[in-house]
Amino acid sequence: MEHKGVGVGRRDKEHIPEEALQRIISTLANKNDEIQNFIDTLNQTLKGVQENSSNILSELDEEFDSLYSILDDVKESMINSIKQEQARKSQELQSQLSQCNNALENSEELLEFATRSLDIKEPEEFSKAARQIKDRVTMASAFRLSLKPKVSDNMTHLMVDFSQERQMLQTLKFLPVPKAPEIDPVDCLVADNSVTVAWRMPEEDNKIDHFILEHRKTNFDGLPRVKDERCWEVIDNIKGTEYTLSALNFSLDNSSSHLNLRVEDSCVEWDPTGGKGQENKMKGKENKGSVHVTSLKKHTRSGTPSPKRTSIGSRPPAVRGSRDRFTGESYTVLGDTAIESGQHYWEVKAQKDCKSYSVGVAYKTLGKFDQLGKTNTSWCIHVNNWLQNTFAAKHNNKVKALDATVPERIGVFCDFDGGQLSFYDASSKQLLYSFKMKFTQPVLPGFMVWCGGLSLNTGMQVPSAVRTLQKSENGMTGSTSSLNNVTQ
Repeated sequence: MEHKGVGVGRRDKEHIPEEALQRIISTLANKNDEIQNFIDTLNQTLKGVQENSSNILSELDEEFDSLYSILDDVKESMINSIKQEQARKSQELQSQLSQCNNALENSEELLEFATRSLDIKEPEEFSKAARQIKDRVTMASAFRLSLKPKVSDNMTHLMVDFSQERQMLQTLKFLPVPKAPEIDPVDCLVADNSVTVAWRMPEEDNKIDHFILEHRKTNFDGLPRVKDERCWEVIDNIKGTEYTLSALNFSLDNSSSHLNLRVEDSCVEWDPTGGKGQENKMKGKENKGSVHVTSLKKHTRSGTPSPKRTSIGSRPPAVRGSRDRFTGESYTVLGDTAIESGQHYWEVKAQKDCKSYSVGVAYKTLGKFDQLGKTNTSWCIHVNNWLQNTFAAKHNNKVKALDATVPERIGVFCDFDGGQLSFYDASSKQLLYSFKMKFTQPVLPGFMVWCGGLSLNTGMQVPSAVRTLQKSENGMTGSTSSLNNVTQ
């Protein structure tokens, strides 16, 4: 008997190196991040659809309410016209009717008198009565009345026919959406801290009134991310097909701050220990090289500012970067970016328990013992929450008390060429105070803080609401001239 065996093949286990497994893990992690990011994007888009739909429905209600209001006004006006015409004709006919009734009453009386006169037998009396009747008939109003109505009952001149308007209303529809503009990469330009965006329409469209540019900051390459992302900023009413975004990006200059301040790139805190914990950090920075300061120059292509980095070592000896740049009670730190031209905007938020702080700008020549607002080389608004609460604008040791609530975030607008420094409630964009002057040298953002801390938000476009307020408020707000007669 023949036995047939069934063979089972056996394969040795495949050996996967640890490096390959690490790459697989990395790939899976990246894919998970990509999927999670896409999920976040979908959720954000879904939220946007709901919010935008709600906004569109509200706008639709407003538009129809506006139409209803117009129709109600027109209807009311037409009703008034009809009533006025009715009153006019009724008055005319009532007047004519009254005259006719009086004339009829007199005529009937005269007729009765004439009828009785026929029974007079005495010739002389009859002749006398006849003459009276004749004279009265001659003067009777019945023979002078017009027996034709002064007005007719015709009201057809006030009839309406809204058939065409109804047809127009029936054609109401959503606005036609123009084709999306196309970015023109050839004409786009990136230079320092400015970006010129150019675009064109795929086809001519003379119904376009203006463009809206939306932008936001990202700190990475690749697809947009939803989490930890700054909100979209909007620039409205762009009439042309090109726009230059320029932003003042600056950090706090740790190398020149007061020794009692603990400074990071975008935040500063009061440090009563004297900043000893930062000495190693400072030494490390000194070993790596010099700290740089950004100066804003004119952009040759579009006329908008763009930064130009220069070493802090090129500063005059009086303002060289060192931890004794400010001392005494001048708890000050300056920004590392000098403003020489253009319009710029940044925001500052104070810690809730901050006892005292100032926000403003100063010339580079601000002395090491000088406090912001107490010299003719610095301008600021000052908040004091210690012993007594004060909120004031300061310049040249003069103080102007501000009749406003201290906002959670303060927006700072600096128009170097226009000679204006304005402070706003960053949330409501309410103007707090505005200095007007002529800057004679570059200025640096300046900050003073005591018993508390400040955080900054830089690299922002000037909000459109601020631009609008600057145009309307220019020349109407407080300025340094109002501080000249007020001593501290």
